[in-house]
Amino acid sequence: MSATTDITVLTERGQISVPAHLRHELGLEQGQRFLWERVGENELRLRLVEESGTNGATRMLGFARRFRRKPRSTADWMRQLRAGEAND
Repeated sequence: MSATTDITVLTERGQISVPAHLRHELGLEQGQRFLWERVGENELRLRLVEESGTNGATRMLGFARRFRRKPRSTADWMRQLRAGEAND
């Protein structure tokens, strides 16, 4: 790890950036979860939450998000429904 001290700033939305060299050294990726622990009056500990290895339907939901389509407009739905009525 780096011997330098890194200072980051809390944004108005409550976000804090992890310095790039730490992300690379620790192999951190987007979407990973962290646990904040208060260890003193002015001291917090940040821990990486290990994935629990979800399975079954819960895991499939995460996979299915990759294929989410753009929502169709009401006009598109109505065109499709009316086209089906014409074929009856």
